[in-house]
Amino acid sequence: MCGRFAQYRSMRDYLRELDSEQDAMSGWEGEPIQRYNVAPSTQVQVLHSTGGHLVVAEVKWGWAPNWARGKMPPPINARLEKVATGKFFKQIWPHRALVAADGWFEWVKDEDNPKIKQPYFIRLRSGDPLFFAAIGKFPPAGGETDETDGFVIITADAEGGMVDVHDRRPVVLSPELAREWIDPATTEHRAEMMLLHEGTPPEAFEWFPVDRAVGNVRNQGPELIKATSGK
Repeated sequence: MCGRFAQYRSMRDYLRELDSEQDAMSGWEGEPIQRYNVAPSTQVQVLHSTGGHLVVAEVKWGWAPNWARGKMPPPINARLEKVATGKFFKQIWPHRALVAADGWFEWVKDEDNPKIKQPYFIRLRSGDPLFFAAIGKFPPAGGETDETDGFVIITADAEGGMVDVHDRRPVVLSPELAREWIDPATTEHRAEMMLLHEGTPPEAFEWFPVDRAVGNVRNQGPELIKATSGK
């Protein structure tokens, strides 16, 4: 799963890591974003491709088709096992995007007291930015967003030691695969194969306990991603 994440560098840093040949259109700034506790239903800077250009757009994290609205909170994640074939995300499956981030949070129940949950921060061992595979409905380049816009992050089964933290994880793509993911020339079949077989493996990540303050969506700041004793 991915219920919170950090996006604190500047979009310039993320674009440099992506190293795309496509020009990034206006809509982004070079200042650090400084969001250390990105929560569902908030506006998030995402990258998608249109007209041969990269577009940085602020889009709500969470999406549901018209027929499902109001019945439940809009999902923020989509399981890769069903995302390409299921009815729910059929409308947005062709519309691929990237969420540039620095890591994400998961919560682990205390064995002695299940009511207590310890948050962990998960990031690349290299410390580099990472890219979540996402799909969504996005505003036109330079246009205004509307209530039907939104995105979801695609998740897969956790593997290796990461299972101890959570049984699901966002699909993270290397910069090379991330460029291919948002390339309009990439077929839907190829996109599905990337998700199923080419996501960044668990051994590329590290995770450690962080302060429980991250549980409050109002809290922000670099202290939220600093390792603690977990007590």
